[in-house]
Amino acid sequence: MSATKPTATLYGLGIGPGDPELLTLKAVRILQRVPVLAWPAPLEGDGMARNIAAAHIPPGRIEIAIRMGFTSDRAGTEAAYDRAAAAIAAHLEAGRDVAVLCEGDPFFFGSFIYLFARLGQRFPVEVIPGVSSVMAAGAALLAPLCAWDDGVAIIPATRSEAEIEALLRAADAAVIMKVGRHLPKVRSVLRRLGLWDQARIIERVGLPGQRVFAPDEVAELPYFSIILVHRRGNAWL
Repeated sequence: MSATKPTATLYGLGIGPGDPELLTLKAVRILQRVPVLAWPAPLEGDGMARNIAAAHIPPGRIEIAIRMGFTSDRAGTEAAYDRAAAAIAAHLEAGRDVAVLCEGDPFFFGSFIYLFARLGQRFPVEVIPGVSSVMAAGAALLAPLCAWDDGVAIIPATRSEAEIEALLRAADAAVIMKVGRHLPKVRSVLRRLGLWDQARIIERVGLPGQRVFAPDEVAELPYFSIILVHRRGNAWL
């Protein structure tokens, strides 16, 4: 007799960049019926994803906080995902659907990617796309990201200065993410390419602390910050 395949589903649930009203109708529907929820969290307290979705979570859910230090300790992060995957698998094997809450979109720099890598071959998976911080930033800044046949680069500011410059030179428009302490490096590259003065800068997009800066106003930025640039200045030109 062949083994019975599990029927419970693992959901990667995109919940948007911070505004609870940016959850999709489908995401809200799944939140209201799935018995088990999991989300990335710091070592203490609720995670940002849980806080964004809180208004849509009914009482009585089983909840799994995926505790990690959010540092460059790759081994510690991998161990946290290993533990979370084991806990989630136990619920799926018992026939309980599990939704993993992911800020923005699950497959766009999402923590769900690492759980999908561990569980995607064992259980049915459904990914619910969410509004990414990139799209939310363009909307909040009233700055179209691209038009015509533009090529767009998505660049983590954690990359080296030479890599950032090469990616910017190859694109018509760019989104620079996770700026934080890398602001001096990013600013230096953008100035060298003549793009700094027309940069659009936003931090904590979609969250209560959202702020927009002109290039000559910004002295420092948090990790959750985004810079948009376009070689033509405006996408419609």
